[in-house]
Amino acid sequence: MKTEMDQIITLSDKDSSAELQKYLSSLTDDKLSTVITNGALKGKKVGTIIKGIFKGSPPSSTEGSNRRLLVYQHCIPLCESGDLQTEVAADIIGLLMLETHTLSGPSLAQLASLFVEAIKVGKMGSGKSLELFPTVLTALSACEALSYGKGELSGEEYKKQLINSLCSSRWDPQCVIHLTTMFRDVPLSSEELRFVVEKVLRMFTKLDLQEIPPLVYQLLLLSAKGCKKQVLDGIISYFKEQDIRQEEEQKHGESLDLEVQSIPQDQLRHVEGTAILHIVFAIRLDHELGREFLKGFKTSYGDLCPFSVALLLSVARIQRYEEQVFDLLKGAIIKSFKDEQLQQGSKFLQDLLPGHCSVAQMIVDTVKNSVFGWDHVTQGLVQLGFFLMDTFGPKPGPFGKTTEGSSSIARTPAQQACKLGGQVLLQGFKMHEPIRGEILEQVLNRLVTKTASPVSHYLELFSDIVVSAPMILLESSSKVTETFDHLSYLPLATVQGLLKAVQPLLKVSMSLKDALILVLRKAMFSSQLDGRKSAVTGFLLLLKNFKVLGSLASSQCSQSISSSQIQVDVHSRYNSAANEAFCLEILSSLRRCLGQQADVRLMLYEGFYDVLRRNSQLASSVMQTLFSQLRRYYEPEQDLLPPVKLEPCITAVGDQVYLQEPLAHLVSCTVHCLLWLQNMRRSANPNADNSDDDDEEEEEGYQSELQTILESMTRRMIKSELEDFELDKSAEFSMGSSVGVKNNIYAVLVMGVYEILMEYNFIKANYSKSCFEELMELFNCYHKLSEILKEKSGKGRVPSNKTPRSLLSLGFISTLLTVLFRDSTQSREEALSVLRSNGEFVRYAVSVAVQKIQQLEETGHTDGPDGQNTDRTFRFLCDMTSVLMWRYTNIPSGVEDAGKKEKRSSLSLLCLEGLLRIFTTCQQRHPDRMSQLLSTMEDNGEPDDGNVTEMNFFYIRQFQRALFTQLSGGEEEFNSKEAQLLVSILSVLSRQLKPSSQQFVQMITWTVKICKETSFEDSAFSKGLLSLLFSLHVLYKSPVSLLLELCQDIHSQLGDIDQDVEVENQSHFAIVNMKTATTAALLVLSQVDRVLDEVDWLIARKKSQAASDKSGSGEATQTAAQQDQVEKAVTLQLGTLLTALNELVQTVLLPGTCTVTLLRELTHTYTILTTLVKYYIQVCANQHNALPARFEKLVKLSGSHLTPQCYSFITYAQSGEISGSADDKKKKKRNEVNTASSAKLLRETKAIPNLIFSIEQYEKYLITLSKKSKVNLMQYMKLSTSRDFRINAATLDAALQEQDDGQDTLESQEAEDTQEPKQKKRKQ
Repeated sequence: MKTEMDQIITLSDKDSSAELQKYLSSLTDDKLSTVITNGALKGKKVGTIIKGIFKGSPPSSTEGSNRRLLVYQHCIPLCESGDLQTEVAADIIGLLMLETHTLSGPSLAQLASLFVEAIKVGKMGSGKSLELFPTVLTALSACEALSYGKGELSGEEYKKQLINSLCSSRWDPQCVIHLTTMFRDVPLSSEELRFVVEKVLRMFTKLDLQEIPPLVYQLLLLSAKGCKKQVLDGIISYFKEQDIRQEEEQKHGESLDLEVQSIPQDQLRHVEGTAILHIVFAIRLDHELGREFLKGFKTSYGDLCPFSVALLLSVARIQRYEEQVFDLLKGAIIKSFKDEQLQQGSKFLQDLLPGHCSVAQMIVDTVKNSVFGWDHVTQGLVQLGFFLMDTFGPKPGPFGKTTEGSSSIARTPAQQACKLGGQVLLQGFKMHEPIRGEILEQVLNRLVTKTASPVSHYLELFSDIVVSAPMILLESSSKVTETFDHLSYLPLATVQGLLKAVQPLLKVSMSLKDALILVLRKAMFSSQLDGRKSAVTGFLLLLKNFKVLGSLASSQCSQSISSSQIQVDVHSRYNSAANEAFCLEILSSLRRCLGQQADVRLMLYEGFYDVLRRNSQLASSVMQTLFSQLRRYYEPEQDLLPPVKLEPCITAVGDQVYLQEPLAHLVSCTVHCLLWLQNMRRSANPNADNSDDDDEEEEEGYQSELQTILESMTRRMIKSELEDFELDKSAEFSMGSSVGVKNNIYAVLVMGVYEILMEYNFIKANYSKSCFEELMELFNCYHKLSEILKEKSGKGRVPSNKTPRSLLSLGFISTLLTVLFRDSTQSREEALSVLRSNGEFVRYAVSVAVQKIQQLEETGHTDGPDGQNTDRTFRFLCDMTSVLMWRYTNIPSGVEDAGKKEKRSSLSLLCLEGLLRIFTTCQQRHPDRMSQLLSTMEDNGEPDDGNVTEMNFFYIRQFQRALFTQLSGGEEEFNSKEAQLLVSILSVLSRQLKPSSQQFVQMITWTVKICKETSFEDSAFSKGLLSLLFSLHVLYKSPVSLLLELCQDIHSQLGDIDQDVEVENQSHFAIVNMKTATTAALLVLSQVDRVLDEVDWLIARKKSQAASDKSGSGEATQTAAQQDQVEKAVTLQLGTLLTALNELVQTVLLPGTCTVTLLRELTHTYTILTTLVKYYIQVCANQHNALPARFEKLVKLSGSHLTPQCYSFITYAQSGEISGSADDKKKKKRNEVNTASSAKLLRETKAIPNLIFSIEQYEKYLITLSKKSKVNLMQYMKLSTSRDFRINAATLDAALQEQDDGQDTLESQEAEDTQEPKQKKRKQ
């Protein structure tokens, strides 16, 4: 053997190849193969042997070329066998590659088939020899002709056949990566590349998870040749499927107790993370790939999934794509929320389309997944979170005011997007340590810098971060301390939110607390009023939260923020003595505020009560502070009237008068603190005989002294006449003069003091008749003053603001209403009759209740004690609801109105308004507690789910009954205001019903019945009732048929624009009559707009589906019979709308809003029709189907029923307009342009050209569609003459006649004639 080897080597070293050829010819094929094998196994000189064989086998001779082929056929399996050393195998393949081009066509074809067969049977495990395959294929494609079967093929074609058969055969999973790598070197046409990519993507599911990242890497390298979108889509959809499977397994795994998961979650996430890194790397190098990637998501967000969201966020780290990615995500998120809202608000869409895919959920999932070491995604998540919060956060209202809304419930898509941003940041903060510092810094920076716009959403996020991870925050407390330095420059609301949020930290961090106190002390002497207010806020918060040991644990006070992670007992950390010293020090700082502006003092008075309730040990200091302040304004001389000094309460700067001391609030604070302390003492030691403490005595001392002062005040305030306060009927109250301002301030202070004394005396009275009589006298004084104020302010040119805010506390009002209406205790009967007999007092109690509820609805809290405590305010709401409900249902308004024909609204109406406000407040601020509110009306404990609906419906029925009673009386007895309130309450309560429930259907049926049978000519009531009908109907089914009936009613009520036409008298709904038809028309048009929006949305969805079908695969063919549900629904909706609008377009509508709105809706309708036509143009271009018959009918309907009527309506609208403009001319001669009418004219004239343009656009695209679909759709369209130049003969004759008569005024006439055509031109 050795000799043969050596022989070949020796001969090949010589120059003459003839001997070598001769020698090789003498060896058999087997012998030659053995020589090569041995040489290869020993690894010595195999290269030289093969070179020698090639040298002695000239490709020109048949023998030579066969021998060469033999070498190839032998070496390829040899390299794959795995017996050779790696370097040897590489050498052999390298040699073979160099000589491939010398092989003949048939030899190449044989070699290629050998490779294909080996791959099919899975013999290409190591993939070493695959490097040769591209060279073989390249050489093949250069061949002229090759025999194939019975015929011949060119090399290119042959290569295509090979690749085709290779891609359609089975691949061994082991060699997928080798094959993909190999195809990078093969020159491929785009079609061949597509075959290959499809095959590789199909193989993904057969591979082990660990092998996916290298395959992704190879595929991305392959994508440099083309098919970029296909590669990316394939990778993303693979991971999307894996995610879904993994999620399902987790769901079922919990129920089935599966031991083994087919996809371990952590492994999948790590693989996804690596794949993302590969893709991002590829996109960095290949910008075309990046463009393709982003283009895929621009059309629709339906393709997004948690994996692609993570991928997008990673791509955002590449600077050139950052802006695009965030804009794309922003668009997808907001569109997703909008679509969701649209679907939730319409039963028609819910039935038509399956569930909604939520982008928000995907983003939340991405945050969860990023725990598995996806550091490259977290940065993008932080950016996205802040991007959403910045873009969609609350905006400043007019004049920079912030609108105080409910912060906890996100209703609009923008609010939801902002909330999502907050969730992303909060979850990110909890999970990823590296980004915590950045999140915290950015949040605090925004709190400090965004002073012009509201920052409530950042405060909420900061507060959540503190609660969820206080200890982590302490590590970066320096950042918080830095923020404190800016406190005195920040808006008050921000300071309050910030201090509330850091509260839990102050308890565990001395340094933070000290830093804050230093800042607050500085702020105390700030030149800015807001800075000083901030200091007061901060100090009050500290006082509330640092308990002095021995403070009574009052059952009512609850720690507003308690965190499970802060289990540090304050007293063990620094003792209670230190706490007490600390609190007293703060109090002494706060006393300085009593010499500052009224606003600062007011904050102090409002805060002291809460401080006392949290920290009862501070009672004596707080009470003494209040007491000494009160003494300044109290007249100790018992015989002097009035008992309070009003002079020092005001201050004058120049000729401006200001309030210096909010006296009523001071008295209020003192009274509430006193009552609370007495209450606590009583409950703490009911049998207190042995109280010999100095403290106790001291407390008793100032308590009794205060009581004496308050009793004396009550007595003397009753005696005082209005003249004593310099406020009588002759006093001036105009806000223009300084005297008027002073008197206004006095009046408000005095009324406030009366109110406080009423509350104090009611509580002290303990239901004694004589005390209640005193209370009535106080009320009479109050009432007298308030009447004067009302009367005087009403006289002024500018009516002053509403009655001043009542100082009665919410808790007291709730108690007062209960005793006035529901208390039937025998022993109290006599005393209460004193209160009940005074109608004005009862009315006053209810109106104050309504005022308080309104304040709750607008701001979420009320003045006075417990006003900030949501649980307590909610409890008071529950109590008031049951009382007002009882009062309204048990005493009919008819009874109380008898004999009283006053203009003011009756008690029943006030009760109803109160109820409406309570229900609205509850629905906005405590949506989840509505059932609790309703269940308190009937004392039956906590309701369950079925019970809730029943109970809700029970109240709905009661209000329905009340409304029915209103409607069953005659028109004279009908109280429109009450009926409107009832309708509003019904619409609020009906929102609580589930649209699928039996009760909801009953509610709709009842509303339809009322609308059909009520014929009162009251437009405000009919507007409320129809709005209720629409809001219910849209959740039940599509409202188009209802709209059609209403349009027919409106047409028959208002008559036709052609006076000769008699409209058939139709009346489906009695609520539509001459008086209410215009209102109804406007409501109907707003509903038409809504339906058109839904249709537009559906067409847009179909369009994007059609586009993705076209790009995805050409298989989406549908016959006309299979025309899908959405197209059918769209056509039907539009058909019914056209018929409805056909009725309205022929109706005599009032010029103005109604006409303009109709013109606008017609324009909208034609725009949507045009969109539908464009959609069918797109469909015809993609698939050559016949147009659906339904669509042709729709086009026919638009041509026969709408376009001609539109043009005649335009003529009608213009004729009204031109007559209007003639009047304007006369006015112009008298005075300059009447701006309002000309603006209106402009508005109307703009609506008309818009409509004509949209009709013509519609017809233009119809012509295009007719050509594309070979169906003549224009046969249904009649060309209009309404835009042609018109000469009205009668008008012309009259004008000529006038000209003959007035020869003497010819010049002026000519001047006018030159203007006239111009104006006409503008009309047209």
